[in-house]
Amino acid sequence: MLKRLWHAYEVVAMVLGLGLLAVICLTWTPFALLLLPVLPPAQGRRVGRAAIRIGFRLYLTLLQLLCACRFDLRELDALAREPGPMVVVANHPSLLDAVILASRLPNAVCIMKAALMHNFLLGAGARLARYIVNDAPLPMIRRAVHELQEGATLIIFPEGTRTVTPPVGSCTATAGIMASRGGAPVQTLLIEMSSLYLGKHWPIWRPPALPLTVRVRRGERWDLGGPAGDFGQRIEAYFRGALAADLSPDLAPGSAPTDPSAAHATPPLEREARR
Repeated sequence: MLKRLWHAYEVVAMVLGLGLLAVICLTWTPFALLLLPVLPPAQGRRVGRAAIRIGFRLYLTLLQLLCACRFDLRELDALAREPGPMVVVANHPSLLDAVILASRLPNAVCIMKAALMHNFLLGAGARLARYIVNDAPLPMIRRAVHELQEGATLIIFPEGTRTVTPPVGSCTATAGIMASRGGAPVQTLLIEMSSLYLGKHWPIWRPPALPLTVRVRRGERWDLGGPAGDFGQRIEAYFRGALAADLSPDLAPGSAPTDPSAAHATPPLEREARR
């Protein structure tokens, strides 16, 4: 009986979580549409990025309060307090990844697919924030370099899409090229989740096993300072090694396993991928 009630709560929490994101985006959309033609580009950029950061931060807080989600973002918060431009690269297990990073990093600019730039929920806010479209490589790189020179934090998922086969898929060199040309360091982030929820092959209406636990760890920082043609292979190899031991689904953020055998258990992302 208790198991059935908990599963019912998982379904309700999933619907509530998706609905909350839609409500927050829909609330901001008319304001973004009105401000886009009125504000100068620089001011619109600041307002748009600040609004996205505040809205996504509110969303994560609601997920924690209402949907049994646990987020350990302490290392991400510490990174957000550091000044200067940087290229943040992370693995991409879920649709929540961009929401999490944009909720914390100030003056963050995302590289987005053209279809998302015209999405009803996300498009107006993304255009006001002057996010970068990835439809043409050279203009995309030029805009990214300009943003870095202006002091922005560039968020890139070098896999180009959500992870197909955990722990990480094939990576491109684009982020390294942008960092090298923009004179900015590359900061790696490792996103670990207790579930493949909203991953590449996860049906949108399939509820996750709760509590859903997400941890963002700070990885190595690279100063390229030269050609970055092999960056894709280097970052993929780094992610594979760093993500080998994933976050246990019953391990709360900041705690340690109570079962000594837990350290040798198969990572949850791999377990779910094999199903």
